[in-house]
Amino acid sequence: MLRRQNGGSSGAAARLPSATAAIARSGKGEESHPSRPAKRRPRGWRSPLTRRILTINVLVLLIPVLGLMHLDQYRGSLIAAEIDSLRIQARAFSLSLGSTAVVATQVGDERLLPEVTRNLMRVLLVDTGVRARIFARSGEILADSFVLGSPGGQVQVKALPPEREGGLGLLRRLLNVAARWLPGKDDFPIYRERQEQNADDYLEVTGALGGQSPGMVRLDRQGRLVLSVAVPVQRYRQVLGALMLSKDGAVVDAAVDDRRRDILIVCGVALAVTVLLSLYLAGTIARPIRRLAQAADQVRSAKGRQFEIPDFGRRGDEIGDLSDSLRAMTDALWARLDAIEAFAADVAHEIKNPLTSLRSAVETVARVEDPEQQKKLMSIILDDVQRLDRLISDISDASRLDAELSRAEIDTVDVGELLRALVAVQEAGERADAPRFRLDVLDHQDLAVPGIEGRIGQVFRNLISNAVTFSPPGSTIRLSAQRQGGDVVVLISDSGPGIPEGKLEAVFERFYTERPAGEKFGTHSGLGLSISKQIVDAHGGSIRAENRYDESGGVCGACFVVHLPAEAG
Repeated sequence: MLRRQNGGSSGAAARLPSATAAIARSGKGEESHPSRPAKRRPRGWRSPLTRRILTINVLVLLIPVLGLMHLDQYRGSLIAAEIDSLRIQARAFSLSLGSTAVVATQVGDERLLPEVTRNLMRVLLVDTGVRARIFARSGEILADSFVLGSPGGQVQVKALPPEREGGLGLLRRLLNVAARWLPGKDDFPIYRERQEQNADDYLEVTGALGGQSPGMVRLDRQGRLVLSVAVPVQRYRQVLGALMLSKDGAVVDAAVDDRRRDILIVCGVALAVTVLLSLYLAGTIARPIRRLAQAADQVRSAKGRQFEIPDFGRRGDEIGDLSDSLRAMTDALWARLDAIEAFAADVAHEIKNPLTSLRSAVETVARVEDPEQQKKLMSIILDDVQRLDRLISDISDASRLDAELSRAEIDTVDVGELLRALVAVQEAGERADAPRFRLDVLDHQDLAVPGIEGRIGQVFRNLISNAVTFSPPGSTIRLSAQRQGGDVVVLISDSGPGIPEGKLEAVFERFYTERPAGEKFGTHSGLGLSISKQIVDAHGGSIRAENRYDESGGVCGACFVVHLPAEAG
């Protein structure tokens, strides 16, 4: 093992395996896509995100618009009001007919006089737009306000078609066409009028001859409303005929069209505002995301570090969080690349030393004829080969560590039981002059931590081996574990010479070695404590080194303190 090293003094050291794994992945990706071009992203309304936002907002607005365009309840109330108005007029007209247009026959029967009813209709219905028809008790029609008698015969009155209304009329016709496609179409019966009319042609007239006052709503062949009401014409409670008043529903249609037009104007303004706000919202979302994506493409394809991720952190929203995360990721990428570069330089330097020694020994052994000298040179060659083997093994372990930690499953590790097992293994194989172990672990404390048991055990084995190496024969190595707040704290201290001043952090650096006097050179690679720090950092903990002092203020050993997050209760 190695002596004290500190990855804290070099951020690259702590991320060494991560960097190695990252370069392996990035190298593989470059081979798979050597010239993959950056994807061109559409702008403005052609952006898929902009179109989705715009579509959703417009659809949400159109749903209530379509509901308001229907206006069934409003239209029904207008129709009911018009029919009530017709019924009031019809009753007033029927009272006038019953009192002025009735004559008694020779046999005592009473009947309506057609000529009097026609004259009375001209007086009462002038300029009202209402059509009146009077039917006798026998069902034949006696008078029709739209058919006027004249010396030359009869003249039928028909309303002229409405004048062209220009753009407004076109809009109204378009609204009517659209209304026909809406759910809940009119299911009114079709109004039909024969040339020779009879009371049986109209249900409301039949009802009026029976003493009732029904109303009817029909549609003509052009789809316009026809409203009609029939009331009985009575004299002394005797039904003498039926009066039918009818009118078109132009007032109702005009009122509904006005409401629809008002709704469309309001909704048109709302639609314009919605579109503008949707484009603004899409711009505030899509534009920064597009800039982030373009910057990421530039960083990926750039040969240098002249490009950086835009900073949207001041937005205070998810896009700002994404920007901060991408910037942090890019900084971590550059740091890993720097760590890879430093790691490659360190590895080349460490491997070059034994290789230089090995080459020199090989070149010398070929020229030396003395068997003793050849034996010494062969021993040097063997030591250098073993040193290279240990160095390459430790480098391989360090480079695989990050990938292994990312794949391994997290389990619950009891630190107290783990330390007891490690101490038992050490005591079972110790020599007579080996240091003794003292373990202080409280049984009632919960010392469980989430992690990978094999790797956490590797940390403690490294620290124990390091303490054994520097402890004098017969001294005591103390191990303790306790719960402090949300952490499990482990202390491993020895009685050795301690750590040189100014090296408390350097001991976690790669390839740093500070070995006791008399130990054979090249026994340790200088990666043990660096790997230990990587494992602890990967588990969200921390590790530090410090010296122990006696009562006189002198250094009496070294102590390593490991903090690991405890498992949540």
